[in-house]
Amino acid sequence: MTARLAVLVSGNGSNLQAIIDATNSGGVAATVELVVSNVADAYGLTRARDAEITAVHHGVEGRTREDYDAALARIVSDVEPDWVVLAGWMRILTMPFLSRFPSRVLNLHPALPGMFAGVDAISRAHHAFASGDIDHTGVMTHLVPDERVDEGPVLRTMRVELVADEPLADLEERVHAAEHRVLVETLAELCTDAP
Repeated sequence: MTARLAVLVSGNGSNLQAIIDATNSGGVAATVELVVSNVADAYGLTRARDAEITAVHHGVEGRTREDYDAALARIVSDVEPDWVVLAGWMRILTMPFLSRFPSRVLNLHPALPGMFAGVDAISRAHHAFASGDIDHTGVMTHLVPDERVDEGPVLRTMRVELVADEPLADLEERVHAAEHRVLVETLAELCTDAP
């Protein structure tokens, strides 16, 4: 059985592209049914349209978080997804959304469990390494059962070594490559049996 995915993005969509490529090649037994962004000009929406996937801008203006998320849940539930994938989604989801998709919301985060939750995780790791506080960072996928940030049950991790005098842009590129791999591997496992 082929799993149905809804992917939420806020920016460039390189993780979305990794998912699209993996589903097209058969590496992930799924189809991307919908891409939603909270940012009108997010390049992830362009990537979706280029792949002939329904792409929706769901704007935030004038809504409470709960109203926004309830409306988002209605949009996403229309495609009956097996998995909702947060691939660079830069909003904390509230229970009006999460309760509609229990144990089916997957997040990708560019840090290891317990390290650098929230925004700017890569630059924070880069700074911590320069200060001598850490010698590695990494990426993880985890489920999102509630509103805690980057704290749900961990599905997969990958360690990324830190390199002396490496420019932040180079580290970002290596971490993004790890993200793409971990996200695809996680979905390949989850989608072998759609829930």
